[in-house]
Amino acid sequence: MRFAEVTSPQAGALRDQGAVLLLPVGAVEPHGPHAPLETDTIISMGMCDRAAAALEGEVPVAVLPPLHYGVTRYGAAFPGAVSIREETLHALVTDVLASLREQGFERVVVVNNHFEPEHAEVLRRATAEAGAAYLDLVRRRYAERLGEEFRSGACHAGRYETSLVLADRPALVDRERAGALPAVPVDMPAAMRDGRTDFVAMGMEDAYCGAPAEASAAEGEERFAALTEMLVEAIRAC
Repeated sequence: MRFAEVTSPQAGALRDQGAVLLLPVGAVEPHGPHAPLETDTIISMGMCDRAAAALEGEVPVAVLPPLHYGVTRYGAAFPGAVSIREETLHALVTDVLASLREQGFERVVVVNNHFEPEHAEVLRRATAEAGAAYLDLVRRRYAERLGEEFRSGACHAGRYETSLVLADRPALVDRERAGALPAVPVDMPAAMRDGRTDFVAMGMEDAYCGAPAEASAAEGEERFAALTEMLVEAIRAC
């Protein structure tokens, strides 16, 4: 169920039923020459829709409109990177969560798939302040369930993310281009620790790392299954 598609009385019924609301968060940024700028948002929305369907009949779940914009400076050298300030993201998230709480929606889970450190830190802080849950996928207990490429840190527009988009929005992937791209083994977390704060400095001259040529819709469905299971666990716990 999409929250913005229901009527006001239906929203009131969701509140009275103790519904869990899911807030998908992503970014508008380059994902190589083959994948769409909204890759992160597509993944967050795909998780939320699947989790809502998985819990149908157990608990009412509604998916809020996504937050498409985030803190995304690492891809600034490439066309399509649209960044907002940390203060803007914090204000937006806390205002949305406060408005929902004032109406009586007590259970909200923020679902994010844009992992730029400054962006993720804002979401951790904002959800803690607002009393909302945050599914922090970069934590080891989650990362271990998302495949070798994700764990390696070389997963920006590589096999992991490209597979997920192929599973959910295949028409948005340039498959011919993806199939011709060589693997770029960049450990992004290690590069960040070394002080490299943009894709080019990390060695990502085409705004991707990992192995997009190895991506498949079948693998994307497997990854979505794992992501959905994690989100279902978070919903049940909130």
